[in-house]
Amino acid sequence: MTPRLQEKYNNEIVADLEKRLGKTNVHSIPKLQKIVVNMGVGEAIKDKKNLEEALDILTNITGQKPVVTKARRSIANFRLREGMNIGCKVTLRGARMYEFMDRLISIVLPRVRDFRGLNPNSFDRRGNYNLGLQEQLVFPELNPDKYTKSQGMNITFVTNVDSDDDARELLRAFGMPFNTGKVS
Repeated sequence: MTPRLQEKYNNEIVADLEKRLGKTNVHSIPKLQKIVVNMGVGEAIKDKKNLEEALDILTNITGQKPVVTKARRSIANFRLREGMNIGCKVTLRGARMYEFMDRLISIVLPRVRDFRGLNPNSFDRRGNYNLGLQEQLVFPELNPDKYTKSQGMNITFVTNVDSDDDARELLRAFGMPFNTGKVS
């Protein structure tokens, strides 16, 4: 079964972006390539259970097994050595990517406390959008009784375009709730 947002992209968004951006080539139209969900677990240096909990959380949220990330270099002040396990990440593509994005937009973001919209300027000048969540318990898949420690995460939307404006139009078309600057 095709995810709802993937059908929307193929049937509506492509034609809309073609008109709005003035693109005639199908391959030049903005497209979402992947979503990367990353959790940095600094407490994993002291206690390995924190990293195991983060791995379990990411597995439940994304439906895919995370990869453990290691420290690239040693930092003496943090008691960090090169090669130590300090986080985990998941790269979502295809149907899982669209399902995750649909749940993020329609269920998770409205559950964030004092949510006033996403920052429309969090692009990296290469068409990729970054968003941070301070707490993982906004995902309905997680049992709040099981996970007592609050853990944040970074979510990156990677597109195939180099223009932030084109990528912003793509994410807007998907229904990403950007902050318009109006205070109600």
